[in-house]
Amino acid sequence: MKLNLLRGGRHPRLRRALAASAALLAGGGMVVVAATQASAAAGCRVTYTVNQWNTGFTANLTVTNLGDPINGWTLRWTFSGNQQITQSWNSRFSQSGQQATLTNEAWNGNLGTNASTNPGFNASYSGTNEIPTSFTLNGTPCTGSVTGSPTGGPTSPTSGPTSPTSGPTSPTSGPTSNPPPGTHLDNPYVGARPYVNPDWSAKAAAEPGGSRIANQPTGIWMDRIAAITGTGGARGLREHMDTALQQGANLIQVVIYDLPGRDCSALASNGELGPDEIDRYKTEFIDPIAEIFADPAYRSLRIVAIIEIDSLPNLVTNAGGEAGATEMCRIMKENGNYVKGIQYALSKFHAIPNVYNYIDAAHHAWLGWDSNFGPAADLLASTAAGAVGGYDTVDGFIVNTANYSALTEPYFNINTTFNGVSVRQSKWVDWNQYVDELTFAQAFRQRLTGAFGNDIGMLIDTSRNGWGGPNRPTGPPTSASNIDDFVNQARIDRRIHAGNWCNQSGAGLGERPRATPAAGIDAYVWIKPPGESDGASQPIDNDEGKGFDQMCDPNYGGNARNGNNPTGALPNAPLSGHWFSAQFQELMQNAYPPL
Repeated sequence: MKLNLLRGGRHPRLRRALAASAALLAGGGMVVVAATQASAAAGCRVTYTVNQWNTGFTANLTVTNLGDPINGWTLRWTFSGNQQITQSWNSRFSQSGQQATLTNEAWNGNLGTNASTNPGFNASYSGTNEIPTSFTLNGTPCTGSVTGSPTGGPTSPTSGPTSPTSGPTSPTSGPTSNPPPGTHLDNPYVGARPYVNPDWSAKAAAEPGGSRIANQPTGIWMDRIAAITGTGGARGLREHMDTALQQGANLIQVVIYDLPGRDCSALASNGELGPDEIDRYKTEFIDPIAEIFADPAYRSLRIVAIIEIDSLPNLVTNAGGEAGATEMCRIMKENGNYVKGIQYALSKFHAIPNVYNYIDAAHHAWLGWDSNFGPAADLLASTAAGAVGGYDTVDGFIVNTANYSALTEPYFNINTTFNGVSVRQSKWVDWNQYVDELTFAQAFRQRLTGAFGNDIGMLIDTSRNGWGGPNRPTGPPTSASNIDDFVNQARIDRRIHAGNWCNQSGAGLGERPRATPAAGIDAYVWIKPPGESDGASQPIDNDEGKGFDQMCDPNYGGNARNGNNPTGALPNAPLSGHWFSAQFQELMQNAYPPL
């Protein structure tokens, strides 16, 4: 999304560790294997459940310690084919060739006698996908028998294949157990298996090499009223929810994005509702979504609602007399319909126990200046305070949604100097207080704890901020002549200007979705589905209310918001939200971490 560079009674929370995405299901099977250890009082058993589709699979394991208690575990096996793990949950993974390893997280390393843990992973494969039948736990072959006399005694081994399952199994013990329906968690991403959107996944998999990321969870965008029931062959909300249950997922991410006068400063993402149509927003958009969310059939789903991208930040930076301010933003600030609409959405969704509200909070290159940072935090807090349920209606905030700001800048920070000159004085940083999203998100969270308490969490959209590829710096500058040279050589964010937001050339996929990656951060997420355009590079007639924004035109010379620099946008881009193959290919090519 675009940015502006002008300066100018809470839920109980129990944080746990990473749980990653469930995958598209097209069949599966389970095998149980077990074994004995050479040392005394040692033994283990493993169940391995597979759900696979044409390019990948999800594996859920139950690892049971049959011997004496252990402190720290390592599970190893050897694949027989071309399987490649892409992410894991309730464990950390590594792979060398066909040998795969899962090790415990800090919180689940202790396994008592007969105790189990439930790691799992997503993986890609080609050819056949045979189920492994031989595992070791801390070097002990898992055959189900015990050497020595473990405290709890041996359990009977189980072997042989069982009936195919229809979806991933839910953890049944330990910190990742799925809570009873109605339980509202501190961090919904802990212990989660997020929904993979088959509509997006099919487009990704159809691209050369796209199967490597086609099993990642992405946001479902409700960007117009018609999207609720489905448009252009895409699933509607209820069908997405039903498909999530079929996948065995327990978390779905839904973007709520149709405010009156939507995106008042960027024509590319204008919406269908006029600035005064707040009643339609409530009755035709929010109410039907809330009705679907509240359906008892979906009680087992943790529904993460991403609330109205860019709206409140626009009121802070683009509704006054600043250069780059717009008349529509002034109108929306004056009529209050952004605030009223968000308060209504928070109130309706908060009444549903399994919904988690995260409000958009822009990003560091929009709100990082003191003149924007404090007023934005205050507006977010006062908006939540006016909802039915007050501050409790908000579970957290999200930054960098659909944007490109680097997660971290490894070769300089806000305190770095060059020849005695602060990086803040460079044209790129321009006196901002932050140089990347992680430090901004953590600081913004700290600023908000005064209103929302220490249990508030943050999400960071990392779908397109990897900035890898051949142009990525590999170390601090060695030949800079001044502060601008230093920053330009050091920064991994390779945009022409941090005010550029549309279909950025050179961008790459960022960190893969995962939970609790850093202090105060609930998860890294891919809310913007990679490969979906930010806006058309030239005018295109459409019935979606989307206009043409010159910031999406690669030939445009820029405006006050981007320091009158070229846009850095890719050519031949379709309407926002439509598939953009060339961008998807570039995102994969420049992915960091690399694919």
